[in-house]
Amino acid sequence: MSRAQSTALPESVDVLLIGLGPVGAAAANLLGRYGVRTLAIDKATEVFTMPRAIALDNEALRILQLAGLEEGAFAVHAISKVQMHSPLFGPYARANTAGDLDGHPRLVTFYQPELERVLRERLAQYACVQTALGTEMLDYAETADGVAVTLRRADGTPATVHARYLVGVDGAGSPVRHRAGLGFEGKTFSEDWLVVDAIGVPDPIDHIEFICDPRRPTPHMVAPGGRQRWEFKLAPGETREQMERPEQIRALLAPWCDTNLVTVERTAVYRFHARIVERFSRGRVFLAGDAAHITPPFVGQGLVAGLRDVANLSWKLAWVVHGRASPAILDSYDTERRPHAKSIIQLALLMGRLVMPANRLAALGVHGLMALLQRLPVTRAWFQDLKIKPQNRFGRGLFQPGSGRSRLVRGGLLPQGLVRSGTATACLPSDDALGPHLNLIGFGCDALAALSPALRERWQRAGGRVVQLRHRGQARAAADSWEDMTDCLVPNAAPVGWVAVVRPDRTVLHDGPLEQVDDIVGTALALLGAAG
Repeated sequence: MSRAQSTALPESVDVLLIGLGPVGAAAANLLGRYGVRTLAIDKATEVFTMPRAIALDNEALRILQLAGLEEGAFAVHAISKVQMHSPLFGPYARANTAGDLDGHPRLVTFYQPELERVLRERLAQYACVQTALGTEMLDYAETADGVAVTLRRADGTPATVHARYLVGVDGAGSPVRHRAGLGFEGKTFSEDWLVVDAIGVPDPIDHIEFICDPRRPTPHMVAPGGRQRWEFKLAPGETREQMERPEQIRALLAPWCDTNLVTVERTAVYRFHARIVERFSRGRVFLAGDAAHITPPFVGQGLVAGLRDVANLSWKLAWVVHGRASPAILDSYDTERRPHAKSIIQLALLMGRLVMPANRLAALGVHGLMALLQRLPVTRAWFQDLKIKPQNRFGRGLFQPGSGRSRLVRGGLLPQGLVRSGTATACLPSDDALGPHLNLIGFGCDALAALSPALRERWQRAGGRVVQLRHRGQARAAADSWEDMTDCLVPNAAPVGWVAVVRPDRTVLHDGPLEQVDDIVGTALALLGAAG
């Protein structure tokens, strides 16, 4: 781990993370990259190995890249399609997920315990991050300048740690959320589902399929390590104990494979939920991941939403604790994240109605309509090309409202491409070139030279960096300059002579022509509440 694992705890930190699952561990890595004094605790002493999340999209992979995980850091299986099957209509709908977006596959499956171990191992490189496993939060109280948190250490002794900010990434039953008194609105499905992970399945599928049979809906998918996963909906009267018996699991798997040839690795029965907290923060206490929202698994967005949370929150906490921005920017976390998290939950509920119709009559109507819509070009593209998925753009938040004349969207993400610093250097993803910084980007132009000396100094004090992205073959015009080898940034995102302020989470804060660079940077600094 990042420091020797012991009962010794710091007296004070900038950020205390309660929970070190995948979302908490990603947050710890992000805070480590930003140089924030962080303590991350978890009541458990080992990585949780029961079957949980299995899917990540390109946005989640990009956030893990921001957290320091390079391609190949953990095993993934790229998914080419998601196929829906009906006993009445056959394969009646599908989503095409082949190819990449922003440098990552659109959809992959993965093995969550491996991801968690890698994220925890990477914390060792950050001297500012300490972990304490087997440590539990008992209570907290807000003070004038932070939060005093009472902990029980692994040896059973109590301790108090003072943190400027507390982040609960402690799961659906979040003690932090309960202590903060934040309501958790939504519904719990009355149905239970049995999840089965098996290894060595002969003739495995290479995609994800949903068997939308009202008698027993069954998602089925491939995963790394020779794994296959099935999720079986329990029928009325079936119990957890009955369904987890080896003979029952073999009977359920029999239609797909010879169960004598496979190894059942993990099983668990879960009840799915659709809930979201009334606010993502209260005072100096923040919630992220399942502590803030629980998404049914039908669109594979539960863990993805949690990663979006910590990407949004971590840099804001860092900029505040380093004195680069006003604490007022932390209010934008709830403003930006809660509406999108809610829209993802609504999408998952919609997909759930498609996957698990209540009876054959409902299946006839729902699946028949979907089959018809797949024959119409407009509605077919809406589903097959994933236009049904809400875009991760903010309606309100920490960005300048309005739009310029480029393809950049304020409140939306900057695209990622491949760049190189010179003809003799290797290409790398543009996010790696931009680094964990607040960036002023000149598209084919030198924004630093155009920026007034006074604003240049204020920009640097606010942790700002100035970068030139130049189109293929363009001569270098700045010291920190990168050639776009894919055209996705220059000119496809913005024309030559354009500038943009891009947040560390890759959200476009402001943009416009080069001649307006002083106004753009001045407005960005005002939005951050940076000191003059």
